[in-house]
Amino acid sequence: MTQLAFACTGVRADPYAAGPTLVFRLRITASGGEQVHALALRCQLRIEPARRPYGEAEGERLTDLFGDRSRWGSTLNPIQFAQVALMVPGFTGETEADLVVPCTYDLEVAATRYLRALDGGEVPLLLLFSGTAFAGPGGFQVTPVPWDKEAQVRMPAATWQAAMDQHFPGCGWLRLPGDLMDELLAYRSRRALPSWEAALRDLLGRAPAEEAVR
Repeated sequence: MTQLAFACTGVRADPYAAGPTLVFRLRITASGGEQVHALALRCQLRIEPARRPYGEAEGERLTDLFGDRSRWGSTLNPIQFAQVALMVPGFTGETEADLVVPCTYDLEVAATRYLRALDGGEVPLLLLFSGTAFAGPGGFQVTPVPWDKEAQVRMPAATWQAAMDQHFPGCGWLRLPGDLMDELLAYRSRRALPSWEAALRDLLGRAPAEEAVR
């Protein structure tokens, strides 16, 4: 059976992608310098929040994900970040390949809320591999990639933010029900407001006045 080892040597934001995208550089090694004809991989990426410290402001922003800090001993569970496929061309002994991971800025997604809450530092990630290896010097031998193959990487939080800033500089996204969007659009039209930002600021500006009346 083909024995493979995986390592992640770095991660960068892709400046040319159509949407926010991270590129993880993988080093793949076949034991004994074995020839691999092709490698069909599946990679699951998980954030491991328990493997880093958090400042006071970060902790407050993470309350909706993990609860009060006093409970973090049991609530800092791994967060699913992405699941992607990768086809690696043939190689002998060792090769490197780019794992391309599209990202979302949807704040309903737990991974996005977590990453947006960070002020800096590194994001501890675990990459879990599975798939099929086509290898062997004397012809094709089809062997599975064991589920215990993994690699750790500490991605700078600034790298994720750079990927977002390339497409949504200084912005965030909210997903709202269709009927609420219709109400917001009607409100915006009635008040002749030039943008969604202006509509929300107008609503927020009215809230304190209404509370004072009560």
